[in-house]
Amino acid sequence: MALTGRTALLAALGSLPVGILAPSWTGMLAVNAPLSLAILCDYALAAPVRTLRFTRSGDTSVRLGDSAEVQLTVTNPSNRRLRASLRDAWPPSSWLTGTEQALSRHKVTVPAGERRRITTVLRPTRRGDRQAERVTVRSYGPLGLAARQGNHKVPWTVRVLPPFASRKHLPSRLARLRELDGRTSVLIRGQGTEFDSLRDYVPGDDTRSIDWRATARQTTVAVRTWRPERDRHILVVLDTGRTSAGRVGDVPRLDASMDAALLLTALASRAGDRVDLLAYDRRVRAQVQGRTAGDLLPSMVNALAPLEPELIETDARGLSAAALSSAPRRSLIVLLTSLDAAPIEEGLLPVLPQLTKRHTVLVAAVADPHIQQMSTARGSVDAVYDAAAATQTQAQRRRTAEQLQRHGVTVVDATPEDLAPALADAYLALKAAGRL
Repeated sequence: MALTGRTALLAALGSLPVGILAPSWTGMLAVNAPLSLAILCDYALAAPVRTLRFTRSGDTSVRLGDSAEVQLTVTNPSNRRLRASLRDAWPPSSWLTGTEQALSRHKVTVPAGERRRITTVLRPTRRGDRQAERVTVRSYGPLGLAARQGNHKVPWTVRVLPPFASRKHLPSRLARLRELDGRTSVLIRGQGTEFDSLRDYVPGDDTRSIDWRATARQTTVAVRTWRPERDRHILVVLDTGRTSAGRVGDVPRLDASMDAALLLTALASRAGDRVDLLAYDRRVRAQVQGRTAGDLLPSMVNALAPLEPELIETDARGLSAAALSSAPRRSLIVLLTSLDAAPIEEGLLPVLPQLTKRHTVLVAAVADPHIQQMSTARGSVDAVYDAAAATQTQAQRRRTAEQLQRHGVTVVDATPEDLAPALADAYLALKAAGRL
């Protein structure tokens, strides 16, 4: 039996000893029989907790940064009125810091034989699956002197999806894609590898695009127009090893890589290309293959949501083998990893020829903007030492990128805010050059 604050107040007013507040019924009856009888009657009239029934409904997924609402329906099958305080417990990362108590606790009154619905608002602070833990109910008697308390397991899972903040860059990249496709008045001629149509020659056209046979059949000079190839295969490979766990600002490198992968997926699917996903460190952590254009992005977001970095060294040979298995014919392999010298020189470079022999390879990495700030710092001895260390780090990243480029790899090295649009631009450049 749980005694309430009102019971303590009555005990004080009656000059009762502190011992009466102990949960010993015999002791209470011996000290103050009327008050003890009132408490016992109040407890007996409180609605039972064990017989309560609970069901859930509401959101099953939410983007990181948004709010989700989960409804909890409380059914009171007893013949007593339920007056209760209720706590709907979820993991701490389901709310912003300091808001858990306000959002998870509810007051509810349910007449006998009826049901009521309450809503818990979740504001998750991390990606992944958030599972309801338990519902704790404290059922009060009519006088509020005593209460019954119990717990119920009411399962429910809300998947917190990546925020996809880079989707704001999608309209401008789609406009550039339409230019490549020749759908707007700004036409890029002579690029791409798929024949599109014939048109009359205008000054400034590439003379290599003149179709002499078509010109011979008409009175004007005809030129061929081209469009970027469609139905190309793109394999996005996420390195989920220890280097992906490093934080740049408030964001793990893996989350910035995910955001870039989502923008590339949205853009490439609109361009008519097929996109697959592979997340790997020492084994496959997530994989999306063979999805249609309409189902591709939701499947990708859902697969990335529970993905977390693993604090182990990535097996480059295993990653290469998994990528080659997922891309049996010529593809664009986009590897989102780090540009740290040791993992690249000891891991990726030895297996890189296996990838570049058949595929076009693009390596994208997250750069730390704080390094750039440090490299320009002056004014004190510590600042000069910081600047020297930052400059050395930048030079090392440039050397690593040059090593990759000598193997025919396209390298994108950008800060978390710039990585997604920079990767999209690199994809469009490869497509315009007919390298896919």
